[in-house]
Amino acid sequence: MEQKFLPLCREDMEARGWDQADFVYVIGDAYVDHPSFGHAIISRLLESRGYRVAILSQPDWKDDKSITVYGEPRLGFLVSAGNMDSMVNHYAVSGKRRATDAYTPGGVMGKRPDYAAVVYGNLIRRTYKHTPVILGGIEASLRRLAHYDYWSDRLKRSILLDSGADMISYGMGERSILEIAEALEAGISIENLTYIEGTVVRTRSLDSVYDAMVLPSFEAMQKDKTEYARSFYTQYCNTDPFSGRRLAEPYPGHLYVVQNPPAKPLTQMEMDDVYELPYRYTFHPSYQAKGGVPAIEEVRFSLTGSRGCFGGCSFCALTFHQGRIVQSRSKGSLLSEAKRMTKEQDFKGYIHDVGGPTANFRHPSCGKQKDSGVCPKKQCLFPKPCGNLRADHREYVDILRALRQLPGVKKVFIRSGIRFDYLLADSDPAFLRELCLHHVSGQLKVAPEHVSDAVLELMGKPKNQVYRQFVKEFAKMNRRLEKDQYLVPYLMSSHPGSSWKEAVELAEYCRDMGYMPEQVQDFYPTPSTLSTCMYYTGLDPRTMKPVYVPKNPHEKAMQRALIQYRNPANYDLVKEALLKAGRTDLIGFEKHCLIRPRKLSGEKASVQRSPGNSKDKKCTDRKNIGRKTDDRRSACRNGSGRKTDDRKNAGRNGSSSQTNARRSADRNNAGQKYSRKKDPEKRTAKRRT
Repeated sequence: MEQKFLPLCREDMEARGWDQADFVYVIGDAYVDHPSFGHAIISRLLESRGYRVAILSQPDWKDDKSITVYGEPRLGFLVSAGNMDSMVNHYAVSGKRRATDAYTPGGVMGKRPDYAAVVYGNLIRRTYKHTPVILGGIEASLRRLAHYDYWSDRLKRSILLDSGADMISYGMGERSILEIAEALEAGISIENLTYIEGTVVRTRSLDSVYDAMVLPSFEAMQKDKTEYARSFYTQYCNTDPFSGRRLAEPYPGHLYVVQNPPAKPLTQMEMDDVYELPYRYTFHPSYQAKGGVPAIEEVRFSLTGSRGCFGGCSFCALTFHQGRIVQSRSKGSLLSEAKRMTKEQDFKGYIHDVGGPTANFRHPSCGKQKDSGVCPKKQCLFPKPCGNLRADHREYVDILRALRQLPGVKKVFIRSGIRFDYLLADSDPAFLRELCLHHVSGQLKVAPEHVSDAVLELMGKPKNQVYRQFVKEFAKMNRRLEKDQYLVPYLMSSHPGSSWKEAVELAEYCRDMGYMPEQVQDFYPTPSTLSTCMYYTGLDPRTMKPVYVPKNPHEKAMQRALIQYRNPANYDLVKEALLKAGRTDLIGFEKHCLIRPRKLSGEKASVQRSPGNSKDKKCTDRKNIGRKTDDRRSACRNGSGRKTDDRKNAGRNGSSSQTNARRSADRNNAGQKYSRKKDPEKRTAKRRT
């Protein structure tokens, strides 16, 4: 019998013969029954244990009645803002509201509120005063204790208090949600569920809380950012499920928010069970008329092979959400899902990804983690690979080979990111060879993030020389395989620690690459990352040393513009940045210069006429940006009066021709003639053509 979607409306529930749901799951996303969506995993897992779960997707938060569609659930409400923090979903780092929402039918923006978990929690509580409300999902997980909120620019309380909820199930949630459901089914009051791993609760007294470490109070952190930095690092060091302590955060009125230790990681058998639940692998059919749910396209023909990451990047929240212990699915489970995928009507033979947070992490970083967890104050790869690191890609290579052999599969791509320092730590080059030979579509995206070692240290990333070594190895392997493939680096601007010096250093690196990077991200201070703590406090919580933080929006715009200095639209910002950095040596006509000299916008440009031009057209420096010069063109710029060729003059003086304008833009973007032989870090395929 074909598996049905879970109820999405009252009629669906009644069609199943239910008079009441056990859980009503309120979500900020559209209902997509695919294991890449957290609500699908949790709802199907509860269903597999015999619980009745009804989905309430994107209720109208302005209407209290919208929460009463199914009536009061027997055991409680589950609440998730969605697959993303609702504020990240709604706003770019600049504060500009995004135009679309990939997790809403038709990509329509505005179907969920800002701070959705808080709004939904209060929406429920206004109508159902005593029904248990349990928050989950990434928004609640990363705001489970006091946190800096970038969008309001202030320290906020635990989301548990602001939402009116009874409990948070943080992290991936499978273990904790089943234990919560079993306890509620047994008749235990939710107020007494203070002991479950992977949950956050509130209490008026610590008398019944075992062995809690008391954090600085919310009031103390509001008054002193140093206190928040200390509190955050204590939390960071207690994210391991084996060694993590129970934490208690005091609030006024003798109130405590208590975070229990994280839930234990899933075994491989449990991972297989979770991913083999009877999903429909698509959005609910009621969305078809609205254009479907765009987010499904990225994951529809992709395989999630693992979760957890021991990479330890400072700007990433994975440590707080999925943890540092890698958990993976078996080869058989992945092959089974791939076979199902090949039978879908729209499958064209391409598996888009096989990975997880980091594609080439398939097992815990060392042998002790399975039973003892990770080292609380040491990283596996930073500042250099640990001596106990097991860098081994053999299992991953074996899985990829098996997937390529499946009937109907033409190509298997890896798009979820390769950790290049881990790849280099493996003495066996087999994975790099297989990667270049079979799994790159001309370009491989990698994330060096920056080139300044000072910034990379704050990011928790390897030194730049490690990335340079990977570039060499990648180029060497492609030459050996006679492949024409390139690296596309992700770069980040305005990260804490990036002053003008480091920003210009990154721009010079981009100059030497010979093309303008397109994968550029301005640092986004999202909740519960080390980098966000640095941004708010101006301190590195690991050392408590001061850190320079670029906060001014104009400075952040200039730092980003430096990376893409070849874009003519960025000229004024780049020039201003170079002047502030004292690097006027990079303004000129020499090969090492980033930009040519000319007036900033708003200033009167110096204009000289060329007597040799019969049409008496103006010749300005603006028209010559990015162009090769010879004596005649120099004469035009300097007003020497030498005669110039009419066609050359027309090009210099800004012909209204659309073709000339496009060529000028191309020159400014490319900066120099492209050579395939020199550097594997080259432009995208369309630019090569």
